[in-house]
Amino acid sequence: MRPIFLFITLLAVILPTDASPQIKLSRNGVCHALTGPMQSPYYDRVKRYQAFASLEACLNAGGRLPKELQPNSSHRESVPSLSKADAYSRKHFGHGWDDEDGDCQNTRHEILIRRSTVTPVLNENGCRAVHGRWISPFTGNVLSNAQEVDIDHVVPLKWAWDHGARKWTRDKREQFANDPVNLIAVERSLNRQKGASGPTQWLPPKNQCQYVARFVRVLHIYDLPVGSSLKALKLRCSAMN
Repeated sequence: MRPIFLFITLLAVILPTDASPQIKLSRNGVCHALTGPMQSPYYDRVKRYQAFASLEACLNAGGRLPKELQPNSSHRESVPSLSKADAYSRKHFGHGWDDEDGDCQNTRHEILIRRSTVTPVLNENGCRAVHGRWISPFTGNVLSNAQEVDIDHVVPLKWAWDHGARKWTRDKREQFANDPVNLIAVERSLNRQKGASGPTQWLPPKNQCQYVARFVRVLHIYDLPVGSSLKALKLRCSAMN
């Protein structure tokens, strides 16, 4: 019995007793974050929970945010109802990536070439990036295969359309869709997961406040509205700095 007692004592010393999970999924299905812009005011009260390493994982498991952090009818960005003629279509922002300078490298590959931290490998005609080194701002992961990289619109095209871009000229919408300020290289899977959501509906696993700041910056540049729930999220981020 003595060796076992000694082992348990050593284990208690080695293992931290104050380590807290980043996310607690409570028994009533609410995801409570320890830190970050979605920090839950009830985190410390939750005693019986399932632990998760990220808010994304908790939400994917069927959890939801506390009511105080959910966009609701009192402060959700208003999206006007649109007629069929006003419905979003990708073609309103041009037909895919532009090649404005006619050098055979469209916007996607110019961004990949520009953002690679090493000289990228191009295909035989020099028009497409094939391999490189991209650090995803969504996760901090290093990506090397261009096929696994998406060029994400920080402010999604449909989000912009629903919040005022439908009133822009076609030239302005094409500029918006190809503006490097609104483009980042990220994991394809996370870009697809994000879809057309704004920061009050979706945040990346890491660098959340930087992402919110970038989103708001683009809105200011293009005179798109910053709704009250997004303002509240930005204020929570500012309070953390």
